[in-house]
Amino acid sequence: MLQKIFVEPFVDMVAAPDFLMQVIWEGLVSGVLYALIALGFVLIFRSSRIFNFAQGIMVVFAALTLVGLHAMGIPAWVSVALTLVVMFILAVAIERIVLRPLVGQPDIILFMATIGITLFLIGTGETIFGGENKVMITRELGIPTGDFVLEPFGGFLLLQHLDITVVVVAGLLVCALLVFLGKTQMGRAIRALGDDHQAALSVGISLQTIWVLVWFVSGIIALVTGIAWGARAGVSFALEIIAFKALPVLMLGGLESITGAIVGGLAIGILEKLFEIYWGQPLLGGNTEVWFAYVLALIVLLFRPQGLFGEKIIERV
Repeated sequence: MLQKIFVEPFVDMVAAPDFLMQVIWEGLVSGVLYALIALGFVLIFRSSRIFNFAQGIMVVFAALTLVGLHAMGIPAWVSVALTLVVMFILAVAIERIVLRPLVGQPDIILFMATIGITLFLIGTGETIFGGENKVMITRELGIPTGDFVLEPFGGFLLLQHLDITVVVVAGLLVCALLVFLGKTQMGRAIRALGDDHQAALSVGISLQTIWVLVWFVSGIIALVTGIAWGARAGVSFALEIIAFKALPVLMLGGLESITGAIVGGLAIGILEKLFEIYWGQPLLGGNTEVWFAYVLALIVLLFRPQGLFGEKIIERV
């Protein structure tokens, strides 16, 4: 048994390096999408101390809106623009109707409010778009769907054009987000609000404006993620379950850390795929991707409760 755990998997990796590269690539693509969803959680939490339970359904709702608008005969990229308008209206509505009346309430009340937002979006989505699975408008958006083959070490490595596009677009989106947070006035305001609410408000930073902005940015992230996951697995409410894979990413990287969301997402995506192929299938019969990320995050929390990149909280009495 010990040999199957500690020896044989590594022997298999060395014996078939091309297959190892294929596994790592598949994990990298999943990890990029996990990191994107986690960024939506981090942005909202940093600016408002609200854990946004609705981020997963926002991914589904954005994808359903895009597909639904195109089904009405609206051109694909016009549908994208209109979907962004819908996500902005949603951000304004959440701030005005839900968050603003709850300013100053305990964190648990705000968390429960995001659960209410989740249920509202599920009901609205099912009423408007129906509950059946839909096909993402991949070709209409100009997203390539072919593949090409590499032969590393004389072996075989298949790269889907869709996966390459997802990695590139996600990377550009993350870079744009980092530039926005670090170089623009609004981005610095978001960071200031996350560091110290009272100090930020005392210098004239508008809490309401920042809340609308971060919810809209999270909506943009949700749309990009919905397009990517929808192109790979179809558009349905099951995507919400996939989106919750961001939870162990947050536990691993830290709830307030953008770097943690990126690194945690990539790490979990790659490690869960490696574990599934080299340990899960031979020893446990497979399907370890369902729980591996949560177990890994739990182990990290036992030794570092704030996550790998989170700041340690010190209370003085």
